[in-house]
Amino acid sequence: MDIEAVRKERQKWLDWKNIRPLRKMLEGLPKREGKLYFPENGAVGIDIEIDDEVVEVAKSLKPWRKGPFQIGNLFIDSEWRSQIKYSIIQPHLNIENQIVGDIGCNNGYYMFRMLEERPKKIVGFDPSPLFRTQFDFIDSFIDSGIEYELLGVEHLQYYGVEFDTLLALGILYHRSDPIASLKSLRQGLKKGGTLILDTFYIEGDEEYCLFPKHRYSKIPNIYFVPTIPALENWIERAKFSNFEVIGKYPTTTQEQRKTDWIDGESLDNFLDPLDSSKTVEGYPAPKRVYIKVTK
Repeated sequence: MDIEAVRKERQKWLDWKNIRPLRKMLEGLPKREGKLYFPENGAVGIDIEIDDEVVEVAKSLKPWRKGPFQIGNLFIDSEWRSQIKYSIIQPHLNIENQIVGDIGCNNGYYMFRMLEERPKKIVGFDPSPLFRTQFDFIDSFIDSGIEYELLGVEHLQYYGVEFDTLLALGILYHRSDPIASLKSLRQGLKKGGTLILDTFYIEGDEEYCLFPKHRYSKIPNIYFVPTIPALENWIERAKFSNFEVIGKYPTTTQEQRKTDWIDGESLDNFLDPLDSSKTVEGYPAPKRVYIKVTK
């Protein structure tokens, strides 16, 4: 695969008719320089003075799925309180002076948070031009040095960089071949490198998976929801070692909920209104397992 050709083609995605006006708004903002900080509310904070134009651009970039962000006096209250997930993985990050990749990085919330750990380099992979534009909006205030690629997990083996640590948060269930995706993640790591991953799981001691007929929790592109033993088998087949569960939690409305910064529905709408232990389709309600493995 010619990764330069893929990169060049995907750069054109920023000119899609629904994205180009957002890019022009972003390009029209006056240059401002702020200071990155991390307030106690879990936001990625930028100490800066802003005006109504900045607020208008931020609102134009909805929906904000990951966050929150605090830009001057503007609080972007994202659908996900991503600081909850970060608090689970952060104690397991040993990334000072390391090359780190965030696969499925969305708008970069976790990458901005990881700057505090002083990595050598951070690269984000995500094929969404909207999320890339949200990242560029935030990064325009601080010039973080983070690299953002409109690429996916399938491009890792051709990327030409071996990472010390990879994050793959909330992507595995979107892949129709999870073992192939795990193998791609492994190929992107240095020998001895670390993968931190979270995915939906279902309870059970046996090695099996839920395969939703059409949708799971109203999400159409969910393919496999494994038990933890089945997930461990996937990890073994992908030739990772040192399988470690670092957390497992149900998704709650403390973490995912509708705010003014998204359009449409959120977790409350995805669960059975009479039984919150089930999705609207009748499947077990979402739970996430967080694991750490080694190449």
